[in-house]
Amino acid sequence: MVRRPVVAGQFYAYDPRELEKQIESCFLSPNGPGVLPVSKRKGICIGIIAPHAGYVFSGPCAAWAYKELAESMLPDIFFVLGTDHVGRGVTSTTLEDWETPLGIVKVDRAMAEQLIECSRLRADAHLHAMEHSIEVQLPFLQFITRDKERLRIIPISVSRDIDLKAFALDIKDVLIAANKTAAFIASSDFTHYGRSYGFVPFTSDVAKRMYELDRKALGFIKRLDPEGFLSYVAETGATICGARPIALLMYLVKAKRVKLLQYYTSADIIGDYNNAVGYAAISFE
Repeated sequence: MVRRPVVAGQFYAYDPRELEKQIESCFLSPNGPGVLPVSKRKGICIGIIAPHAGYVFSGPCAAWAYKELAESMLPDIFFVLGTDHVGRGVTSTTLEDWETPLGIVKVDRAMAEQLIECSRLRADAHLHAMEHSIEVQLPFLQFITRDKERLRIIPISVSRDIDLKAFALDIKDVLIAANKTAAFIASSDFTHYGRSYGFVPFTSDVAKRMYELDRKALGFIKRLDPEGFLSYVAETGATICGARPIALLMYLVKAKRVKLLQYYTSADIIGDYNNAVGYAAISFE
């Protein structure tokens, strides 16, 4: 069985050639890094936060994060940490491979099964059937991977039912036992403002105050403070849809350097602050 794409043709191009061009244009965009990934550098990128909206909006922001991954030593496996938009409340993986217009992305079934055995993670393909937060990351991951046959992922939809700190330890233990290296991708947009999102805590100086709301959240991330980050989200009601994947990533990485690569909002693109979403690209080394 293969998990088929559900937002191809909506969030990103359906045709493989058009999708390749679309991703290239994200890298070359004024809101993107402006160049395609180049040769490897000395640093090792162990994690990124990247947005998961339609590529026309968040693709250039995501390109910043994937450029960091592309120019780093690629790991044995990528953990793609998605959110639970529907709110089913179950942290889950799927043992199915994932299809995109660019081909098949294989799941490391053996490692996923080991993680299921030693943690509260469940395998449930149904919970991933319509969730887009992992799917939207995969074409970028395929684009930057030099040896696509070697590409392996573990997709995890992170919900509210699991102790994130304990789960991070379980993941680390499985990686050590398998003697494999990993990088972690937390898929998340930032504040969703407007009546369409049920979040209107202010009606004046929207651009400034939305930036400020996300700036403070980003501060906790840059300090690698998952508890402070989650408390801030709870206290402010900030509608950061992937807050728990982000917190899990922070528990997982021992980064010496955290870089905010890009931040902008959908309103910076289309000029509409009645309903706007923040996007951030962050790397961990």
